[in-house]
Amino acid sequence: MIIYGLNPVIEALRAGRVTRVRIGPRGDKRIDEAIALAREKRVPVERVDPASLERAARGGVHQGIVADLEAPRDYTVEQLVAAAAPEAPLLVVLDGVEDPHNLGAILRTVDAAGAHGLVRQSRHSASLDGITAKASAGAVSHVRIATVVNIARALEELKDAGVWTVGFAGDAPDSYDVVDYSLPTALVVGAEGEGLRRLVRERCDRLVRIPMRGAISSLNVSVATGAALFEAARQRRSKSATME
Repeated sequence: MIIYGLNPVIEALRAGRVTRVRIGPRGDKRIDEAIALAREKRVPVERVDPASLERAARGGVHQGIVADLEAPRDYTVEQLVAAAAPEAPLLVVLDGVEDPHNLGAILRTVDAAGAHGLVRQSRHSASLDGITAKASAGAVSHVRIATVVNIARALEELKDAGVWTVGFAGDAPDSYDVVDYSLPTALVVGAEGEGLRRLVRERCDRLVRIPMRGAISSLNVSVATGAALFEAARQRRSKSATME
């Protein structure tokens, strides 16, 4: 697995997942920071020509640095739920999100909102390296991810584990902010255009929508996921404050 860009590489180094770093002939303070961190972690650093970086990054904006990563740990749905303890699980389930920019942005928001992991399908999903890793600003190295064959079956596993599944659909009757997200919750979002597939919709415990007040009828999936996650985070902070 190859990632590129300063933030993704530095975060991967901090997470202890990098096996090799390659840098170009030119440097700056951030590159020096990455080199120092690599040496601290005893990760080999190689100086290469710009063309080698371009090939490794496949034309992506590499900012003069590329890293090789060990294969990410693949969690099960059950492990994601268990890892949230002692907090109530807050997870995101992606149904057919194939755009790497969206996947990266969602991973970044999962990390920022303090959610406990993400479930994605082995097919119909963007890969975790390259553009996704860059768009995640390094969050791909920190977020627990479960890759499953069947999303509808994964929702059943979540239900069996006591997690409420809340699907987001533009035609749902209820607003997203009436849900109690302090309970164990999985937010289920679908691809732009198609939204949630029929079987996935049917498996959700509840369907909600984000009200639109403008001329546009929907949000980008990563923006919608961010709105939902931070509403969940707000509710959880509020509940925690009242219990103190």
